Amino acid sequence: MAANRRPTLADVAREVGVSAKTVSRVLNEDGPASARTREQVLAAVAKLGFQPNLMARNIRVGGPDTTIGLVIPDLGNPFFGAVARSIEDTVRDRGLTLLMGSSTDDPDRERALTDKFLARRVSILMLVPSVGADHSHLKTHRTAGLPVIFLDRPGTGLAADSVVSSNRTGAQDGVAHLIAHGHRRIGFLGDLPTTLHTRRERLAGYRAALQSADIPYDRSLLASAHDPHGASVATTRLLDVKDPPTAIFAGNNIVAMGIVAELARSGRKDIAVVSFDDVPLAEALEPALTVVAQDPEEIGTTAATVALARLDGDRSRARTITVPTRLIIRGSGELPAHAGQEA
Repeated sequence: MAANRRPTLADVAREVGVSAKTVSRVLNEDGPASARTREQVLAAVAKLGFQPNLMARNIRVGGPDTTIGLVIPDLGNPFFGAVARSIEDTVRDRGLTLLMGSSTDDPDRERALTDKFLARRVSILMLVPSVGADHSHLKTHRTAGLPVIFLDRPGTGLAADSVVSSNRTGAQDGVAHLIAHGHRRIGFLGDLPTTLHTRRERLAGYRAALQSADIPYDRSLLASAHDPHGASVATTRLLDVKDPPTAIFAGNNIVAMGIVAELARSGRKDIAVVSFDDVPLAEALEPALTVVAQDPEEIGTTAATVALARLDGDRSRARTITVPTRLIIRGSGELPAHAGQEA
């Protein structure tokens, strides 16, 4: 056998001196084989480092794979990493393996990844929907019994289970916290695109908090960014408006990192900040960052639990499960409005 290729079933058969069909029977436990033959086959498998092609076997026998396909927007975002880790922890005891891919929030890339997972007959499909994606192509698979779970955002064109955070209520709580500390000029720096479900819900929460406090909604205090650099630039623009904000509400953790970095660079210690979603090392910042924390572990655990119930035969109506957020007070959101711009 050449050293630069993976060993095959035929290689194992040659090593033992039996047919490939005999090796297959031993490995799949689907036919008679003597104890001696079984021992020789397993020894040859170990010696050669042979790995059975489970995907090919499952397709051949018409069964599902022992994997879960998970499509997320960004492999580098710690929020989605925590969700994935919780899913993996929950399904491990069922002998399921998690496979992940990043869509970069591109509906075409999401569709391509989804198709690849479907081709290998995954047992469960989970995805964070991209803006503009249409999930109606999954209807046939869901009708046939494939558990499909949407995470963080609802899907489009398909009635399927969704597990989301309390985006609107959480944002309203965070902005109300700033208002309670005297701020009436509060910037909102949200994610892109502006049609993103989570951004729209968090902006709605921001507006609801303003309305409850009889504070006018001012579009000049709105900005958008999709990465820390863009958020840094947007922060500068917000602080340069005619009547600048005394506080900024960050629409997610990525945006928050850009805001904090820009305030540090410019020496602005007078601007209060509350972030939707926690940030790594938030307590090490000066001041420490006040956040509306999501619970990615609970989102992952809940999604996996629902998926396993579907796998076990639950055919109840599709539902949306909302996981609560909580306000964590650390210092940055408690800075008072500076003189001349208070309520």
